[in-house]
Amino acid sequence: LLPDNPSQVGSVSVTVKVLDVNDNAPEFARFYEGFVCENAKAGQLIQTVSAIDRDDPQEGQHFYYSLAPEAANNPNFTLRDNQGN
Repeated sequence: LLPDNPSQVGSVSVTVKVLDVNDNAPEFARFYEGFVCENAKAGQLIQTVSAIDRDDPQEGQHFYYSLAPEAANNPNFTLRDNQGN
């Protein structure tokens, strides 16, 4: 769905810092690209991401997601770790 006014379209990149020291760094399970419409409500879920790590067995891995300290107080962006990789 394309907007009626392309001048009202914006984009932002999200950087993910991976903290891992073994052979294979965790990676996203697939490519993610999220979209937010102008009528999105505060607190609305925008994107769910999942990661995999080729070093660990599928049953034993768990990833933790958190915002960088400098972004933690930004009221326009929140992140919730759903404890499910």
